Amino acid sequence: MATPERESWWVLRAQSGDQEAFDSLLKNIQGPLYRYVLSLVREASLAEDILQEVFLRIYRKLRWLREPRAFRSWAYRIATREAFRHLKRERALAEQLADEDALKMVAADAPAPAQPELAERLPQMIEKLSPASRAVIVLYYMHEMSLEETAAVLDIPLGTVKSRLAYGLEKLRREFGR
Repeated sequence: MATPERESWWVLRAQSGDQEAFDSLLKNIQGPLYRYVLSLVREASLAEDILQEVFLRIYRKLRWLREPRAFRSWAYRIATREAFRHLKRERALAEQLADEDALKMVAADAPAPAQPELAERLPQMIEKLSPASRAVIVLYYMHEMSLEETAAVLDIPLGTVKSRLAYGLEKLRREFGR
């Protein structure tokens, strides 16, 4: 991972039309962004599609980014919006298609009767959180962002980040207690 200074330099160069700098920016952020989007949408092919859309948005809007040091949080914000947009579409489609396949998917999501260790269960437990709480948990714990950075990425107030974090942690505690 490049330093923030190097990333800022790539942003400035990419804004002036340097394709090599733009490619370096994308290569630098691709892995972390993919893992983040995947943690939200829980499907590899969908995460890849969303990442392509995120990269397109970055390409189209990079020249309007005023603060090069804000690139990383700006890119995460774009990824969050794209992932939530896809999740919203999927939810609407699922509500329209309340058929046998949807019921089978719900049944497949039922918790397993066995009680594996916390480390093994944690990813599945996090998947059960709402996308909003999951985004905060993933950014804060897995991507090690501060509460303020998480608020900036999600473009929500700090208090909302704290409440979603508390809600998500409480839900995880209850789930683990079962």
